[in-house]
Amino acid sequence: MPATASTRTALRRGIVAAAALPLLIGALASCGYGSEATKDEPKAADAADAGKKLSASEVRIGYFPNLTHATALVGLQEGLIEKELNGTKIKPQSFNAGPSEIEALNGGSLDIGFIGPSPSINGYVKSKGSNLRIISGSASGGVKLVVNPDKIKTLDDLKGKKIATPQKGNTQDVAFLNWISEKGWKVDPESGKGDVSVVRTDNKVTPDAFKQGSIDGAWVPEPTASKLVSDGGSVLLDETALWPDKKFVITNIIVSQKFLKEHPDVVEAVLRGTVKTNEWIHANQDKAKASANARLEAEGGKPLDPKVIDPAWPSIAITDDPLAATLKTQSEWAVKAKLIEQPDLAGIYDLTLLNKVLKAAGKPEVSDAGLGAK
Repeated sequence: MPATASTRTALRRGIVAAAALPLLIGALASCGYGSEATKDEPKAADAADAGKKLSASEVRIGYFPNLTHATALVGLQEGLIEKELNGTKIKPQSFNAGPSEIEALNGGSLDIGFIGPSPSINGYVKSKGSNLRIISGSASGGVKLVVNPDKIKTLDDLKGKKIATPQKGNTQDVAFLNWISEKGWKVDPESGKGDVSVVRTDNKVTPDAFKQGSIDGAWVPEPTASKLVSDGGSVLLDETALWPDKKFVITNIIVSQKFLKEHPDVVEAVLRGTVKTNEWIHANQDKAKASANARLEAEGGKPLDPKVIDPAWPSIAITDDPLAATLKTQSEWAVKAKLIEQPDLAGIYDLTLLNKVLKAAGKPEVSDAGLGAK
């Protein structure tokens, strides 16, 4: 019997479908479905979660070109933070002083920042607790008193000398003023004048000031401390010696409360990146040191000399723990120095997302020393 028009159409459709079937099977197999999928490929749901877009198209992250900000330097250089963001772009911003970073955070031009404890306290207090939260630690230590050995041979020799700190009220300035006070010496915290002249000098120009003899030493973070040593200075005191367990917070990670509220998924992803960065640093010390130096080169035009970075790097302890109890102590020092009024720090920490990330990574949770957000 001759085929009808409808029969011929059905046959053509069947041939096309049969030809397309192998292509469809191959496509499904290549996506991880069916018997062709290997055990290393993610399940469909996992793949969807891994590729899920986050709630912000970009995140603006601030940091200093200091080795005490190694988590930021290495995490950005190696792409370890960006890897966790599933397409959310990082907009990095480099700062040279804590107050300017706090201003950017409070002004809405920065979302997350790596910063010292004193600016964190000042920023929190000035906004009456409304603008920022500390969400993680990043580093401990890495601060030294370096002096001209021809002029200063003992700690008592500091009396009458000119010693630089990076900025009035910054973390090193507060620590040095407290040390002076414990010696029984007097210094006006505003002018820096007294038994010791405290000269507030940008870390970028401190080495030149030291070489020219306009300062006799400096209480500074790395790599400035080791730069001074390479220029003939001598380490008279490592600040870790003044702290129980030789630990104190030198770098926190802070976040705008507005950004935390609106984009907790992005904040959590950044923290996954910083935790993984810190883990990578601990496992790859030489590579991490080179990576941090490469980032510093990109920032400043040239890398640190080995005679600077080699002694500086091991003096910094990279940590996820914000060492909250030591921040409380530093706030008490600032009050004693009359740089700030007695602060109410209740709520300055929110470690919820950090502890979630640490738990998922099989790491111990960390404490906010009773200063957590309720």
